[in-house]
Amino acid sequence: MVYTSKNIYQNQLNDIVEKGLYKNEWKITSSQSAQIKVLEGSNVEKDILNLCANNYLGLSNNEEIIEAAKNSLTEKGFGMSSVRFICGTQDIHKELEFKLSSFLEKEDTILFASAFDANTALFEAILTEEDELFSDKLVHASLIDGMRLCKAKKQIYNHSDMADLEKRLSESTARIKMIVTDGVFSMDGDMAKLDEISLLSEKYNAMLVVDDCHATGFIGESGKGTHEYFNVKDKVDIITTTFGKALGGSMGGSISGPKEVIEILRQKARPYLFSNALMPAIVSGTLKALELVENANEKRKQLIAMSDYWKNGLVSLGFDVKEGSTPIIPIMLYESKVTQEFSKRLFENGVYAVGFFYPVVAEGEARIRTQISALHTKNQLEQALKIFQKVKSELGV
Repeated sequence: MVYTSKNIYQNQLNDIVEKGLYKNEWKITSSQSAQIKVLEGSNVEKDILNLCANNYLGLSNNEEIIEAAKNSLTEKGFGMSSVRFICGTQDIHKELEFKLSSFLEKEDTILFASAFDANTALFEAILTEEDELFSDKLVHASLIDGMRLCKAKKQIYNHSDMADLEKRLSESTARIKMIVTDGVFSMDGDMAKLDEISLLSEKYNAMLVVDDCHATGFIGESGKGTHEYFNVKDKVDIITTTFGKALGGSMGGSISGPKEVIEILRQKARPYLFSNALMPAIVSGTLKALELVENANEKRKQLIAMSDYWKNGLVSLGFDVKEGSTPIIPIMLYESKVTQEFSKRLFENGVYAVGFFYPVVAEGEARIRTQISALHTKNQLEQALKIFQKVKSELGV
């Protein structure tokens, strides 16, 4: 039989479905919030509790942010039609870079169209074959792709294993040694041991890079992130983060760090040099989000309280929940098909919580990743726990 490209790709898709690894996309008809409207069946809208958004502070449909974005559309236009170094830099782009640098307490900041772009831009621009990377086994996929693009040697240490990291650092003779970690690990919900990692970075004269996408805005006393939480603000050299989660949930990302590093990125980072400048409305909305985050202590307290309530409730029901102290609370089901069915039945009962399985997580590590927002109420989570218990009983997990 002669196979066409269509046959080859359809066979791959059939295989994905057969293994229970196919990812569906539900159509949301409302704005992002704790309670959303989703199309079900033949275009019938369904009200459903959302437990899987990165909307940690509940700012995705915030009226002040929306108004700032609207005003920006009128005053600054829809798009820049240019990359930054040609004619794509407005005053608000520089203002956001300045405000982020101040908030994260770094010398300078550079904006990207996405945090994925930021992470793929970083390493190729500032490292050579004389240098060496030391990354946690569970870092973001975008960091993995970024590290693949550079010529530096790569070392992967076991997740949060300080003995393994130190052994690898001690054996390195690289010109620049660079430790790379997530601040909060997106699939497990635990935090990097930045207090211990920073001691090793000092001991072995290594740069420390932290991807704080799942921390900026809500982790730490004033929401600056994991470096604030562990009181190591001066020991983290470079922070990459996103505007697509706690900071309003739109698009865009950034890298903050030493001014020399940021300037090299402006000169050499390919996703920066060859991508259109960030949309003005997103920049203005993110500026407003950053202003709100700086005064969001009550939201952060609510987020912590609801996260604790949810996690304790799941544990009391006998679910296998990952260790951690963040709003990311994964429920381990291990088998992809079981996870798919569990998620489907949750949806039928009014809870939106997506299953994660290979290749998003390792084979045999499938899970329902729940994420709490400051918008969630105790009553909503109480009802959700009853639904989780019902589905657990039905499936015998």
